[in-house]
Amino acid sequence: MMERVPMTVAGFSALEAELKHRQAVERPRIIEAIAEARAHGDLSENAEYHAAKEAQSHNEGRIAELESIISRAEVIDVSKLSGEVVKFGATVKLIDEDSEEEKVWQIVGEQEADAKKGRISITSPLARALVGKKVGASVEVNAPGGAKSYEIVEVRWV
Repeated sequence: MMERVPMTVAGFSALEAELKHRQAVERPRIIEAIAEARAHGDLSENAEYHAAKEAQSHNEGRIAELESIISRAEVIDVSKLSGEVVKFGATVKLIDEDSEEEKVWQIVGEQEADAKKGRISITSPLARALVGKKVGASVEVNAPGGAKSYEIVEVRWV
């Protein structure tokens, strides 16, 4: 059985856009670069040809990966979710119990996680600790820098 890949509507759209770009823009550009490099003659010592073939291999591998992920996607419309319990798609406001620092994270699929944009993967230690908890709960997470304790102060559905 194929494992479903949970993701938000925005995450799914981003993957589809990347797939279309790789198929419609990158693939023809790389094929053209290979043809141009071939025209230069001896392929055994043709760095342009080898670089273009490597780029083609990378692009085709990513296309296959994207097609696989998209075919297994379980798209979850976060705007239709609600409730007080943290689950996939929730945006959670936390207070670090040591530093009193406030942090806001949205729990998303692995493919769309981006800590700089405030999105963490459902499989991350923090997300796993948060899932199933409500506002007011304290969670402890073993982070790379040591154990951290957070209090959940808000759960939103954006």
